[in-house]
Amino acid sequence: MHLKPYLFALAAAVATVGFVGCSTVDSRIQNNPGLFASLSPDQQALVKQGKVGVGMDEATVRLSLGDPDRVTIRTNAQGEMRVWHYVTYENNGVILYSGYYHRWWGLNGWGDYPYYMDFPARHPHDYFRVEFQNGRVVAIEQETP
Repeated sequence: MHLKPYLFALAAAVATVGFVGCSTVDSRIQNNPGLFASLSPDQQALVKQGKVGVGMDEATVRLSLGDPDRVTIRTNAQGEMRVWHYVTYENNGVILYSGYYHRWWGLNGWGDYPYYMDFPARHPHDYFRVEFQNGRVVAIEQETP
């Protein structure tokens, strides 16, 4: 009996499960058809493009962009704001990795890809931020290419 074909099939199955676990706009829409159907046509178009707009609620932003990498609270004269940060890592102004590729699915949910975990000078870099006040988007900040 040859083990190579079985090992190849097992490796392909594991890789498929790993890719299926990745969250995309289409998969988030499929998993939340009621929410997507309740949006205005303009908001649906933004969500399909993976974009957000001022006035969207948190559920709609999550549908469009996925879960934030971290959340902070900012307080100013206008009140308290929740800030969703979508991050990558940088060192001395050089982006080490961008996109969701530094994220991985483990037994405890999403976590940081271990490649840069021991990189001594790395620090988070916001490439996209969304600010909410009273549960609605009031500001969006993103880098331009």
